[in-house]
Amino acid sequence: MVALGTDQLSYEIVDVFAPRPFSGNQLAVVLDAGDLTTAQCQALAAEFGYSESTFVSAPTTEDADYRVRIFTPRTELPFAGHPSVGTAHTLVRLGRLPAGVLRQECGAGVVAVEVGSDGARLTGGTVSLRPGPDAGALAGALGLEPADLTGRPAHLVGCGIDFAQLEVRPGAAERAVPDPAALTALLPGVQGGVSVLEWDAATSTGTVRVFADGLDFQEDPATGSAALGTGIWLAAEGLAADGITDYRLAQGAAVGRPSELSGRVTVADGAVVEVSVAGAVRPIATGTVRLPAR
Repeated sequence: MVALGTDQLSYEIVDVFAPRPFSGNQLAVVLDAGDLTTAQCQALAAEFGYSESTFVSAPTTEDADYRVRIFTPRTELPFAGHPSVGTAHTLVRLGRLPAGVLRQECGAGVVAVEVGSDGARLTGGTVSLRPGPDAGALAGALGLEPADLTGRPAHLVGCGIDFAQLEVRPGAAERAVPDPAALTALLPGVQGGVSVLEWDAATSTGTVRVFADGLDFQEDPATGSAALGTGIWLAAEGLAADGITDYRLAQGAAVGRPSELSGRVTVADGAVVEVSVAGAVRPIATGTVRLPAR
């Protein structure tokens, strides 16, 4: 192996929540990145151009196995799903950490990621459930009509980063066109964005489209943090009974990156005890990248 210069680092490209290679959500994982400044991380994330890139370093707390910083092309996030799943699996695949339950330090605290041979399961942090904006107003900001709604309210939900969850009738999600200015006004302080869900209670499956604030409300191919929020939303609406409910979400078809996310929510006395999301990780490329100037 050729030694890296001090002006470059190794990186991996993986597809996350991907039923096959070249599907799912792309992720750049930059290794040994503890000496990078915030500006350098941001510049590299913009250069990769994926919805998120991660920068891995040693943990700063004894109860974590590693630390990760997560960046969209324009901002840093405290937490995100597909970057957490993809980074943990990559560290195990490269032999840097053993398979099993890893403890990931991120901006939202320490979260658990259980890594297997083909993918990983991320357990969310502290559950957040708040009233969302008026469902009709939120639909209007997505170019949809009141008739597209199911009558259930929108909730702000998450466990590390919040999303507005909006349920619509079958066939409506494909017509959603986000108005970034209107969504920004409706969702002040919401770092995640909005998840538009078509839910099939008979099969515990859903089709989602997620428009992410960190991407200026462009569509994200697979959003693990929003999928965690869906589990909280299901419990809030009485669609997940006490006990364990497994659910499956399809995402990304509208942007040519079909994705599959497997959620699990545990409920006791009507309240969410734990929510997790799992999916496959497909290695795509490896390389080195030159570092931006400090």
